Amino acid sequence: MALMFPKTEYIRSQKLLKAVASLRCMHCGTSEGVQASHANWAEFGKGKALKASDIYTAALCLRCHFEIDQGKDLTKEERKEMWLNAHRKTVETLVLNREWPAGVPVPNVGKST
Repeated sequence: MALMFPKTEYIRSQKLLKAVASLRCMHCGTSEGVQASHANWAEFGKGKALKASDIYTAALCLRCHFEIDQGKDLTKEERKEMWLNAHRKTVETLVLNREWPAGVPVPNVGKST
């Protein structure tokens, strides 16, 4: 019996990744070493050797990105919440500043808190 999973349509956009990396860290606010941090959870299309779609990235500095990916100071739930908050702020900032690339779908990030 084969398990059925919905097929994920992966979106790749160098323009989006560059725009995300141009922002300040959406967790700590630094402008140094900011990267596009992809989601690490299957619900966003993350697979064993496959990154989530580029629309599921957050602007995070090296330190904050490391804390989410490999840090030991936060629980799994806290790391996910940290990334979700940074992702929401990233999307909102790029859309508000009209820097979200044309033709790239904007993910639903829920309500601001």
